[in-house]
Amino acid sequence: MRGAIATAAAAALLLGAAAGCGGGEDAAAPRATGTGTGTGTAPAADAPVTRTVAAPPDRPTLRQVVGQHMVFAYSGLTPPLALRQRIACGEAAGVILFARNIRSAAQVKATVAKLQAIKRPAGLDAPLLVMVDHEGGSVRRLPGPPAKGASQTPSPAAARAYGRAAGALLRGAGVNVDLAPVVDVGRADSALANEGRVYDDDAPNVIAKAGAFAQGLRAAGVAPVLKHFPGFGAASVNTDDAVARIDLPLATLRAVDLKPYERIEAPAVMLSTAIYPRVDPRPAAFSRRWATTELRDRLKFGGVTITDDLQAAAVVRYGSPAQLAYFATKAGVDLPLFAKDYATGARAAAGLEKAVEQGALKRADLQSGAARVLAWRADLQQPGR
Repeated sequence: MRGAIATAAAAALLLGAAAGCGGGEDAAAPRATGTGTGTGTAPAADAPVTRTVAAPPDRPTLRQVVGQHMVFAYSGLTPPLALRQRIACGEAAGVILFARNIRSAAQVKATVAKLQAIKRPAGLDAPLLVMVDHEGGSVRRLPGPPAKGASQTPSPAAARAYGRAAGALLRGAGVNVDLAPVVDVGRADSALANEGRVYDDDAPNVIAKAGAFAQGLRAAGVAPVLKHFPGFGAASVNTDDAVARIDLPLATLRAVDLKPYERIEAPAVMLSTAIYPRVDPRPAAFSRRWATTELRDRLKFGGVTITDDLQAAAVVRYGSPAQLAYFATKAGVDLPLFAKDYATGARAAAGLEKAVEQGALKRADLQSGAARVLAWRADLQQPGR
């Protein structure tokens, strides 16, 4: 995990970042015409990315601060012009890739290289986060290792080898963040156990194997993300498909499900969209009780937090993209994730801007989260992060 020095340095960069676009906080950000998927009529991948008049360089624009809280998805093999313009303006922390974006490792490497090469404002020019879900087994975004998933992992040594193999594959394709390992402690006939995605039903064994996988990733130069806080191993349904309620008392969750977060070192944690009704009636990703009180205050986690997909069936009923991003950010989450398309993420970002302008969110709170994200991005330039 990063220390206070790295975060403070990122905060200083954020406060001194030269604004690259927009002409100030009230100016319209550049947009490309297109369909709701973000592909539409956008020009070809090599079309030039243009900028508007620069804002004063003494501090970042609101769009740039909000942008550090956004990792964008998109459709197809070509990132849309609107996304590339956001990157050029310092208004995006990174991208997340899925099977729909991937034809081969070489193609991903070329795409990522073009995105990373986009010139960005000083202070906001650290490497972009490039994320995938690559757990092994049935959840692999790029073709390649590890062929075995968590439930098929025989030992910590094997887990470390699988993590290193996954990291080498991802790093070779330009991917620097893996949304793995799953650190959920499985229960009999649970959703993730049935999918083969949990290492064990015993917390110490989960810690040993998932921790080794994370070490393997980091050794290969890819950052691991622990998921799904505060524990999804007892869920009977996947939140991708339906609302999941885990009716366990806080004492059990702390004694079993939260143990991996106490023991495994990682720069980021993903919050579940399941509901833990004995603790909070809201999904964990929208719960300050989980995202701040438990994770940051009790467990002293100082890294970056990200939600599970806010376009999943478990949470879409809670409101518009703007409202969902607001709920997550208000709870203390750094990166509200919209994994289906670019346009939804763009609407969420606009909603966060409006929430600050209307006083529902404090800009200072957003800047604190943005500093954590920028510190992580800067760390990705160093091996083993």
